[in-house]
Amino acid sequence: MITGIFLIGVTGFWLYGRDRQSEVSPIKTEAFIQKFMVNPNGTLATYLQSGSSANPEIAAGREALSESMGFWMQYALLKQDQGLFEQSYEALKRYFLTPQHYLAWKLAPDGTTNVHTNALGDDLRIIGALLKAEQLWGTAENRGLAEELTGTLVTSATVKGYWTDFHDFSRNESAQVLSLAYIDSDALNQLRQAQLIEPAFYNRHIRLLENMPNDGAFYPKSFDVMNRQYAYDDSVNLIDQLLVGLHAAEIGRRPEPLMDFLKKEWGHSHKLFGRYDRSSRESSVDYESPSVYGLAVQLALRVGDQDWAGELYKHMLSLHDGERQYNGGYVFNGNTHIFDNLLPLLATQLWNDRA
Repeated sequence: MITGIFLIGVTGFWLYGRDRQSEVSPIKTEAFIQKFMVNPNGTLATYLQSGSSANPEIAAGREALSESMGFWMQYALLKQDQGLFEQSYEALKRYFLTPQHYLAWKLAPDGTTNVHTNALGDDLRIIGALLKAEQLWGTAENRGLAEELTGTLVTSATVKGYWTDFHDFSRNESAQVLSLAYIDSDALNQLRQAQLIEPAFYNRHIRLLENMPNDGAFYPKSFDVMNRQYAYDDSVNLIDQLLVGLHAAEIGRRPEPLMDFLKKEWGHSHKLFGRYDRSSRESSVDYESPSVYGLAVQLALRVGDQDWAGELYKHMLSLHDGERQYNGGYVFNGNTHIFDNLLPLLATQLWNDRA
């Protein structure tokens, strides 16, 4: 799941006009990432600037995340760039893949790791990308790694018939909750079609998206596999909600309550903020994030609302190139988070490919 997004204060970004927006292309942001956000070993740095975190559960500085690699691989597939995909694949195998056949969710800048857990959402995104690469380019080694990673999840990370958020391989303990944002319906469908999971296993997870409730605007955060109950967060992370909405839309469930809320919020202020209070429906923070708009554009395109997607897209581009020396990047006050570049990059590629 996405964590630690670089946040933009409402008054802290530089707005550009339409002439500036028309110049934006995926190539520019990709070039920014290649130049400034790739570590010497080929992994993607979480932040532009070096730094450290007192909390080991939060990535800092030039540390690398498996989540970033998954989004980067998805982009390579969208633009059908086999060379870029293979570079990512090699870094994935060399640094993220552990002797226990799981992907470490976080690496030090030099590619070493002290973590002993995976992250299910990251794994599924990567496995789905590997299977699509095998279909696109006939690369058997991509299929082989997908089978290896799936086998580990099936044998080690299954609780009460469900995959859960993570497994701690040092303690042989699994989480007991499944975040709904981790139920990557597209990747699960890829796994089902490749016969790497049983249809009943696939259906069990998809039913969680089909049957999940809502509170009139927001979806639950997670599902407790032990007591079979959904749970809400009091403070709603909009990125989580957008991911759940995308996964629901992928299986044909139009995320009407969430879409209605987002469009009402957009109509009110022409902004989407990073967090909202679930009870009051008011924003609980005053920042915007390019990541939010990147996902919102994808959701609008997924449900066929191109007019709204276009409005969101233009606003997303107005956050672009906050600092001219980082041409192509969403950089503010000398720093940026990788997701604030990867998710707009994916949205831009999808927008350009929409015809």
